[in-house]
Amino acid sequence: MSVAFRREGDDEHMEPKFELPIPAGPNWVTARGLRLTREKVGALEAVDLSGMTEEDLKKHSRVLRYWRTRLATAELRPVAAGDVVAFGCRVTYRLNGRDKTVGLVGDDEADPADGRISFSAPLARAMMDAAVGETVDFAGKPDAVEIVAITLIDEE
Repeated sequence: MSVAFRREGDDEHMEPKFELPIPAGPNWVTARGLRLTREKVGALEAVDLSGMTEEDLKKHSRVLRYWRTRLATAELRPVAAGDVVAFGCRVTYRLNGRDKTVGLVGDDEADPADGRISFSAPLARAMMDAAVGETVDFAGKPDAVEIVAITLIDEE
């Protein structure tokens, strides 16, 4: 019989399910980020698994493995001094004539809509170690970003 006509089961035609990707680099967290990660693990561990379908159980297990790994590898960073742009700072910067403010946080805590970007984001990397009044290159443009103010992130 030709291989084209054999069918062992539906599973061989399904897309494989991979682990959730872990961001490259260190897993730096703020105190808030560490608290949120612990809460996420706790909430996932508290889920009642009875009655879950096999597919939902596999998905839940993947998500729980991700968050447990993130908790195990979390590196709580010391509070920044605030004299230069660093992890854990809130930075007001001027780009294209507009002022914007962002907090530099860990990968899992980042939420651009809430004004929190990852320390590994290109904008954050460009601003690192700059002081108020300095300009930095960004997106291939020299002196594209001016640092207007630096404060510490309010931990919630």
